Amino acid sequence: MTKIRAAITGIGGYVPDYILTNEELSKMVDTSDEWIMQRIGIKERRILKGEGKGASDLGVKAVEELLFKTKTKPEEIQLVICATITPDYPFPATANIISDKAGLKNAWSFDISAACSGFLFALETGAKFIESGEYKKVIVVAADKMSSITNYTDRTTCPLFGDGAAAVLLEPTTEEVGVMDHLLEVDGAGRQYLRMNAGGSVRPASHETIDNVEHTVYQEGQTVFKYAVSKMADVSVEMMRRNNLTSENLAWLVPHQANMRIIEATAKRMGLEKEKVMINIVKYGNTTAATVPLCLWEWEKQLKKGDNLILAAFGGGFTWGSIYLKWAYNS
Repeated sequence: MTKIRAAITGIGGYVPDYILTNEELSKMVDTSDEWIMQRIGIKERRILKGEGKGASDLGVKAVEELLFKTKTKPEEIQLVICATITPDYPFPATANIISDKAGLKNAWSFDISAACSGFLFALETGAKFIESGEYKKVIVVAADKMSSITNYTDRTTCPLFGDGAAAVLLEPTTEEVGVMDHLLEVDGAGRQYLRMNAGGSVRPASHETIDNVEHTVYQEGQTVFKYAVSKMADVSVEMMRRNNLTSENLAWLVPHQANMRIIEATAKRMGLEKEKVMINIVKYGNTTAATVPLCLWEWEKQLKKGDNLILAAFGGGFTWGSIYLKWAYNS
């Protein structure tokens, strides 16, 4: 029986117009461009401005561009999966809101919360629906408004995050392209090092939680860095091993954009030159679930059918993983 694979057949992306520079941040907290560039590698990040704007406003822009580029009618989409940790509301799902705003009337939809690994988790989930043979057009969208949960008085975390979204269309193929393999992992014990302290059922919103600024990202940076360096590299190297990929036949590493040193350490473990690594952290920062697909969006014109890509990420929770993707089209 011919195997059905899930292929990415198009990609759309969106970043807000407003640019928050290191110089502007240095007026808000005790930091500097030199400090941020040396430790993280971020020069600027995009911020979604405007009252009442949420992750869905980012996501719908990416979806609309995707539909336009692929000449897909909204009513053709059967399923939307949104990776986000900054949903518009606790409920309904942000995917539902994106579907409504983009006119995807025939799609059912749901969210996935896996922090910075969210796109990988959502991509593998969407691929399984395609591989079932029942679904022909699935959108996976990653959208995070990280500025909504960033503490701009905390010099250790506020330089890290930006806002953005990207979306891919998954369709079935019988060719040897698309999502080829995956390694996805979690360790819930990591919650003590990277989480948002309040706003959930354990610690609901109150005057105390708001006064204590507990509705923002909490991170123990050194511990997270150590785990991220080892785990992201481990799964990427293992992905290469079990699929007979080498530094010669691997076209691109598409890493989560959290810290330049983590990206460099992962590429070094994989034996890759910098020219084979997609890097846009300098201008977008960490857009959480959106970093990996935003790289694909930016590099789309350089990708060729049959290119071997490894997508890799590490996120809060802890979550981490790698996906072996064979690119399915020429731009």
